[in-house]
Amino acid sequence: PPPGAKAAARPAGLGRRLAARLLDTVVLGAVTAVAAVPLGTKALDHIDAKIEAAKQSGETVTVWLLDGTTSVHLAVVLAVLLLGGVLYEVLPTVKWGRTLGKKLMGLEVRDIEGHEAPGLGAALRRWLVYSVPGLLVVGVVGVLWCVFDKPWRQCWHDKAAHTFVAG
Repeated sequence: PPPGAKAAARPAGLGRRLAARLLDTVVLGAVTAVAAVPLGTKALDHIDAKIEAAKQSGETVTVWLLDGTTSVHLAVVLAVLLLGGVLYEVLPTVKWGRTLGKKLMGLEVRDIEGHEAPGLGAALRRWLVYSVPGLLVVGVVGVLWCVFDKPWRQCWHDKAAHTFVAG
């Protein structure tokens, strides 16, 4: 960072952080949707065909929604989401200290001690602690944590990576 950057590093406002997160979520969601929509359509067609075959048989049968076909589709979508997250969130955070959303909002992710961009391990840990609980809904608590955290306004993913968002 340039001289004085450490002293100037202050926790970013929550509104700009939220706006940056929403932008990043839209981008990653759009990338994931490119894979999810066609695969989801194929999975639904597959399930409809199984239900129709069960009706035609005239017997009472169990139709499993998750089977060898639909689980492969789901696995591909999750792989796209994970790979997209690493490429879109983790690597730019390591290289520039920011994602596209953070750049547009004038924010940076910084190490809590050195105030530089986090390393690969920290950026990956930050993203995983944000993403995995987020899929389980408990992530809302981890994200809202920054509202009450003092002095750095760290969410759980920031605490796990020893980072904060400056702006």
